[in-house]
Amino acid sequence: MPLLAVLLAGCGIRSTQVPTDFGPAPSRVPCALSGTDISTQSSRGVPVQVFLLCSGQLVTVDRSVRIPDGTAEAARRVLVAQGLLDELAETPSTPEQQAGYTTDVRGGMTVSGPRGKDPEDTLRLSTPPENLTSSALAQIVCTFSDSAAAQDDGSVILGGPAPSPLLSYECTPEVRSDPSTTSPPSTAVGGS
Repeated sequence: MPLLAVLLAGCGIRSTQVPTDFGPAPSRVPCALSGTDISTQSSRGVPVQVFLLCSGQLVTVDRSVRIPDGTAEAARRVLVAQGLLDELAETPSTPEQQAGYTTDVRGGMTVSGPRGKDPEDTLRLSTPPENLTSSALAQIVCTFSDSAAAQDDGSVILGGPAPSPLLSYECTPEVRSDPSTTSPPSTAVGGS
């Protein structure tokens, strides 16, 4: 037994007197954009923020959406929501990609307003929310809840094409910190 203990004790990394140089430690700072990177994303339009994925969490980036002057409030909510959805589906810019930003929202999705007996703040996606990845749903819910598309309390009523059921979703700190495994909390809402 003592021999075995001596052999196992010699398995560690031993110190050396010879200097070693493996270069500087990696200094990549994830999720950090410089001021010039941010300003290129916010062109003409209403300034908004969307939630992208970075280092396993949701992080806001600045964008803008165009809304025609004189748009009625109900139509404005849907136009803002569609603009946000389009921004989420865009491939992050090269500086954003270099900083580690990604998106799980796929292009081609549309959003419409309430149908039938839906509450007036309802947003209906062309893809049912239950068919989205947890990360994509978290990006959409958190982006909408932080915008003019949200209800007064910050929740978002989403559904798929009518007559699919409606749910009221919330963006919580837990969702923002781990969107891939924590789905936005939701409660059923009557509609259609």
